[in-house]
Amino acid sequence: MAKFRTNHNKGKRGRSGNPIRMGMTVVILCVLLVGLLKRVGGDGWFSMLFQPAEVNVQPPEERFYLPSGGSGSIIHHQFYSLSYSEQHEQAEWVAYPLERERLKMPYVKRTNDFRPDPAVNTRSANDDDFRGSGYDRGHLVPAADMAFKTEAMSETFFMSNISPQVHTFNGGIWRELEELTRGWAKYFKRLYVVTGPVLTEAPEKWIGRNNVAVPTAYFKVLLDVDEPELKGIAFLMPNEESDRPLQDYMLSIDSLENITGLNFYDGFLDADLEAQLEGSYDPDLWKTSDKKFRLRVEKWNNQ
Repeated sequence: MAKFRTNHNKGKRGRSGNPIRMGMTVVILCVLLVGLLKRVGGDGWFSMLFQPAEVNVQPPEERFYLPSGGSGSIIHHQFYSLSYSEQHEQAEWVAYPLERERLKMPYVKRTNDFRPDPAVNTRSANDDDFRGSGYDRGHLVPAADMAFKTEAMSETFFMSNISPQVHTFNGGIWRELEELTRGWAKYFKRLYVVTGPVLTEAPEKWIGRNNVAVPTAYFKVLLDVDEPELKGIAFLMPNEESDRPLQDYMLSIDSLENITGLNFYDGFLDADLEAQLEGSYDPDLWKTSDKKFRLRVEKWNNQ
């Protein structure tokens, strides 16, 4: 009968010394090393070192949900794509999937690293264009949508993703829509999001040395193609403070396409399904929040 080999040196110190003492020494060294790295790398060091696994980050050639019909230059960042309008010095649209798994991950610290987009060959707007303008640096891809990873968060601060927004719009009804969108994505599993300014109407104002257009309105398009309930909806709202309920700004995707000249999910769906999901919408499938509405009207609009 075979015998398992046992440790005949058990209980003997030998040349290596006391194993308990050695273990304590290793633990102390590890604690000191972690403290040193945190001091050098800041609070975001640990989260950057131990990032969760990626969730469905598609390479550019597979991003078949992107809009068509625009006039800008298409740029693929790692976590979202955009079409940059040099004439207006901002994106005419941004597009990305918003997924439940990412939204459930711990939020990283907001980076606030506003900077020109190096991928824009003609040079994007810069932070100085907004200083003293009276307009917010409004995100098209919200920072909170990409808060699952520091690198993803940082990409939202490229100036190609920033558009001049009225403060009480950015912090009011636009904020309400962004927060509800994250809630819907958590509930439905995944949304294909397209967001942008309405650039088909002549801007009434331009800001900064780079002549950044101030849009008169913004849109957001949401598509849910996961079973059991496929659906789509669009939102169109003026760049101004609003006391009206969010339902007043809902419309079909087809209607928004007629306004913007964009085809939001070109080739993504078969023709019959596209006609069904883009031709109409059901507000009852997109539940809003009376609490958020009151919070917006009573507090956010007054900040």
